[in-house]
Amino acid sequence: KVGFADLDTCEIMIPCQYEWGRTFHNDLANVKMNGKYGVIDRFGREITSCKYDDEISLSFTEDFVRVIYEGKWGFIDKCGREVVPCKYDHAREFSEGLSCVFLNGKWGFIDKCGREVVPFKYGSALDYSEGLSCVFLNGKWGFIDKTGSEVVPCKYDLSYKFFEGFASVKMDGKWGVIDRSGCEIVSCKYDESCVYVEDLARIVYNGKWGFIDKSGNVAVPCKYDHVGNFHEGLASVELKDKCGFIDKLGRDVIPCRFDRVGDFHEGLASVQVNGKWGFIDRSGNETIL
Repeated sequence: KVGFADLDTCEIMIPCQYEWGRTFHNDLANVKMNGKYGVIDRFGREITSCKYDDEISLSFTEDFVRVIYEGKWGFIDKCGREVVPCKYDHAREFSEGLSCVFLNGKWGFIDKCGREVVPFKYGSALDYSEGLSCVFLNGKWGFIDKTGSEVVPCKYDLSYKFFEGFASVKMDGKWGVIDRSGCEIVSCKYDESCVYVEDLARIVYNGKWGFIDKSGNVAVPCKYDHVGNFHEGLASVELKDKCGFIDKLGRDVIPCRFDRVGDFHEGLASVQVNGKWGFIDRSGNETIL
């Protein structure tokens, strides 16, 4: 049997009565009895009795955590109260106040009271991001708001979550960018998805990499073999098997002379030459060899 003891005094604080137990996290611990899982606090009090099918995460998301009872999913709060009954075939953690849940082969959304706010009709769905969820219906992807209203029609072959007001979408094998209203800021013509970091997004056109701004204008022409995202105002670029860095105007701040490079962090970037690593500053000066 498993119990818990004080590390300093070795005094038994919680009797050895469980089949299994984990170390405490956030003043709570998972325990197992009669093949079922529950949660106790540091005083040995049962936050939830040992009745669930699987170990319970102690990293609560928006004050709730998923539980499984007799093969069905629901939610408990930090007091162990079952706030959403275990009746779903699957459930994801809450995001922006809603949880994506699966029932009878379809996905929908519930709120923290267990109310079904978005009908179960989608073949797939992503968690809400910036107030919108990416959903899959009749073989295509689109976006809905938190009432379930369609904001962007399901017409794309693939799409990603919104980030900083924009989402990457794919149609006919090419990628573009839409805003929250569904307006195509960048038409679907690029070879890779476009995600904005520091106001610019990497693009690939005819096998070459560059950057676009949030208006869809080309900020850095597609001429590189590969580029990294911008960090601290500089992006790594690769040309003819050598790496360097450019600024947001596309200027070669640090020429492509390195074999490999990392991103800038706190003014320094790791670089490799002839199998050896060191660090450079934003001017390209070697500061640590």
